Amino acid sequence: MSMLWGFITDFFTYETTKSVVVKSWSVGIINRVVQLLIIIYFVCWVFLHEKAYQVKDSGIESSVMTKVKGFGYHNNRVMDVADYVAPTQGAAVFCIITKLIVTEQQFQGLCPESEVKYECETDEDCDKHLGSFLGNGIITGACVNSSEGGRCEMEGWCPAENDKVIMQPMMEVENFTIFIKNSIRFPMFNVTRGNFPSSLNTTYIRSCTYDPEHNRHCPIFKVGDVLRYTGQNFSTIAQTGGEIGINIEWECNLDESEERCEPHYSFTRLDAVFQKNAISQGYNFRFAKYYKTENGMENRTDFRTLHKAYAIRFDILVTGLAGKFNTVPTLINLVAAFTSVGLGTVLCDIILLNFLKGADQYKAKKFEEVSESQIQILLSQESCSQLSIKPEEKISDDSGAASLYLDQQL
Repeated sequence: MSMLWGFITDFFTYETTKSVVVKSWSVGIINRVVQLLIIIYFVCWVFLHEKAYQVKDSGIESSVMTKVKGFGYHNNRVMDVADYVAPTQGAAVFCIITKLIVTEQQFQGLCPESEVKYECETDEDCDKHLGSFLGNGIITGACVNSSEGGRCEMEGWCPAENDKVIMQPMMEVENFTIFIKNSIRFPMFNVTRGNFPSSLNTTYIRSCTYDPEHNRHCPIFKVGDVLRYTGQNFSTIAQTGGEIGINIEWECNLDESEERCEPHYSFTRLDAVFQKNAISQGYNFRFAKYYKTENGMENRTDFRTLHKAYAIRFDILVTGLAGKFNTVPTLINLVAAFTSVGLGTVLCDIILLNFLKGADQYKAKKFEEVSESQIQILLSQESCSQLSIKPEEKISDDSGAASLYLDQQL
């Protein structure tokens, strides 16, 4: 019964933290400076810069359409969009071909390889290439004559491609233009935006080119300007090809007008890390166009024209983050701010307990030590409501707040 009564008494007992007032200029200044720094951090960085009072939506939904314009000369031919853009759908990833190596009238058959590494004098010289996938076809193991001397025979599309031909790139590509149409949506807020205002008229669109200072709303980008923004030389990249990223970043504060939710463009060379690699520099790919000859129904022959294309590949990358005021994150960060202000007290306690000359007096006021023998006495005296304290032990007899003057002891 006594244990039950003790439990009930303890349950309905209110305990408060004992306060010790330390009247020290140095400790007081440290405490206020720490608290001030914490307040400045939360106000300037957390709330103003990071806008922690907002709920964020980074799940942007995006659609990109592109269109390239321009004409150029390559290998004595006038090239238009259908000749140098791949793929032709106008998607977010496309290539502008700057140089083509063409191998015409290929057919299925047997013919000598074209590369120097397939030189041979006897069939035994070709045995080491059997099963190789690095040539233009399947090596048969036979050594045959060609216009370049002895070469290993291969089975595949003949004549074999020679991609070591020197070909000048289409220099007009530098003046080609890229039209980018980007629409985005933040589903959390049901906000939809486009990369150019509806107020822009047709005359302006047809005559403008993007400039980060004067024409930042223009959706038409000159290829040469994009390369300059990435620090690239057009003559070099036109020879080997490369990969360029056009980044469209949407960072929107929806507490303001939606009209101020605008795109910001940046440009980078995505394959820059491989430029010092001698193995695989630049960007190229192959494609073929097929046709048949009509020599009677039984003598039809399949032919193709093989193209090895060096191109500048453009990747349109869209990212977005939108924020709007919400009560929940505001309250969470306010509580975190008020709690963090208490770190000043923790720091001052560490200084007072470990580094000041008056540390013993502070400990005596702040902490009341109870020995195991005193606990045993408490348990044996059920009628007592207080611990029996030895006369020589220190205990504060005030109402809960003790004052210490420590400046004179520093």
